[in-house]
This record gives sequence, C-alpha cells and structure tokens, in this order.
Amino acid sequence: MDARLLDVDEDEQESPFLRAQKRVPVRRSAIPRKTRSRLKIALTVAAIIAFVAVVGYFAKEYGAHNGRFRIESSDSIIVEGTQHISRQQVMQVMGADIGRNVFFVPLDERRKQLGEIPWVESATVMRFLPNALKIVIRERTPIAFVNVGGRVALIDSHGVIMDLPPSDLGKYSFPVILGMGENEPLSTRLVRMNTYTSLMKELDADGAQYSKDLNEIDLSDPEDVQITVGDTNGAVLIHLGHERFLERYKLYIAKVQEIRQQVQRLDSVDLRYDRQIIVNPDLRGTSLTPGAAEKPAPAPTIKPANKAAAKPAVVRKHHR
Repeated sequence: MDARLLDVDEDEQESPFLRAQKRVPVRRSAIPRKTRSRLKIALTVAAIIAFVAVVGYFAKEYGAHNGRFRIESSDSIIVEGTQHISRQQVMQVMGADIGRNVFFVPLDERRKQLGEIPWVESATVMRFLPNALKIVIRERTPIAFVNVGGRVALIDSHGVIMDLPPSDLGKYSFPVILGMGENEPLSTRLVRMNTYTSLMKELDADGAQYSKDLNEIDLSDPEDVQITVGDTNGAVLIHLGHERFLERYKLYIAKVQEIRQQVQRLDSVDLRYDRQIIVNPDLRGTSLTPGAAEKPAPAPTIKPANKAAAKPAVVRKHHR
C-alpha cells in the first residue's frame, strides 16, 4: 500500500472537524451587466448617427457647390396638369430659380405662391436630381358662370372666381349666378355656392335634369333663391324660397300653361307660399281672378308700386 495514502487517511481520522477552506474573492464590476449592454447599444447607435451626419455634411457641401446641380434653363422645370394655366404664369413664380442650385429652391414657398394663381387648387413641387424641378398642378373645376362687377367669370364649388379664357367661351354650359360680390369674403361666397349645389342636385334628382332649363340664378337673398328659365314666350323669373326646390319647380311646370291662358304677359312667379301661386309679383302689373276651389290660405299682401298698379295675380291650386 502506498505510504502517502496512509498518511492522508490518518490525518482525516485525527481531524474530524476540519476548517472550511477560504474562498478567493471575485472582483465585481461597479456597473451591472444589463446597464453595460445598454451602454454598448447606445454607443453603437451614436457612432452610426455620427457617421451618417459626417457623410451627410460632406454630401451637402458637395451638392451645394457642384455646378452639375444648378438649374440651367426653363427647360429644366417640368410642368404637368395644366389646361387653363399657361406655362408663363408658372414661370412667373418659378423663373427666379433659374441659375440656382436645385437644393436651395424653397419648395414650400413655391408651392404656396403657385396656389395663389386662381385656377390652381393644389400644387406639388419636387426636386429631380441632378438639376431639374417637377411641378404637378391640380386645377379647379368650375361649376357655374358668375357675374361680378359686370364681367362674366367662372366659379368653383368653394366660391373661388376664375377668369374665363377666350378659348373656352363655348366650352362650358352653365347658368349664370347673380348676387356675388367681387370683394366679399370667400366664406360668404362658399355659403352661397352650397345653396347653388343643393339647388342643382334637387333639380336633377331622379334623372329629371331640370337644371338645364336655368339661365340665371340669383343668390343674393339666402331666403329666396330666384331662378330665370327660358320659355318660348320669354324668360320667366321664379321665386323658389330656400327649400323644396324640386317640388316647387314641378308645380311651375304643371301650372305654367294654365297661367299663360289667364294672363297676357308672364314675367315672374312666386312659389314660396303653400297652396298658391303669385303671378308677376315683381312687376305688380297684371290682375288675375283666382279660380274656383276650396278656399286656400290668404295670399300675402303685396303693395302696388303706384296707385295705378293693380294687385298681383294669384292662382290657387285646385284640390281633388
């Protein structure tokens, strides 16, 4: 038997309660492991951002001072989407950028300036590298003629007035809106155009297409929309009020021949009052005896223009 083994056994028998061996202390970092991981990620991100910033700086300097990014002529300005707006109108806004570095063109400012052209509803201005600009125009859609200050122009659904190009004189077939002020706020014109839109929609409901009969529409009084319709015997002014446009116009269509048989001259008709039609209320020059029928509500009192003028004619609807 090995003597060394014997010696170990003897020691263990003699010392049944041995001291625990002293552990070697491990030196720990003052920063937790999770925090160290976060710091590494943050440093990596910061390094990437710094690199991109440096590259961007040198790229910007290169683009700002390199002649190949300079807009050489108007041929480098591309314009799309224009029908009523001339290229000359666009170049009055963009012409100052010819000879300028494409990166120094203030795109937002140019977009706002283009939007001030009456026919422009919206504009987009883009850089096309290395040295071009592209402009996309969205033009306004006219929905009526408008008489402002004695001149006839076009107007869109928002109340924006646009000059009528001479080449488009026969292109549109709209009624003429009266009662618009050239210097009135756009918000006022918008309210009137909303009334116009409602009128046209009602008259064209169910495929009736009565809007084609209209020559003029007076929107000066929000409580009384007045339309002028063409007739083989002359134009007739019709008071429709502010509601039930289709119902009232159909009443006119149904009664116009009967009215003409009873009056020598038909100039205007007021349909604003239930169960009655007032003939020539504006001229106050014709008298018409009401037809026999169930007694309707009394007609509104209309004072004659002078003592010699007769009361307006009143046609009362017959009830079945």
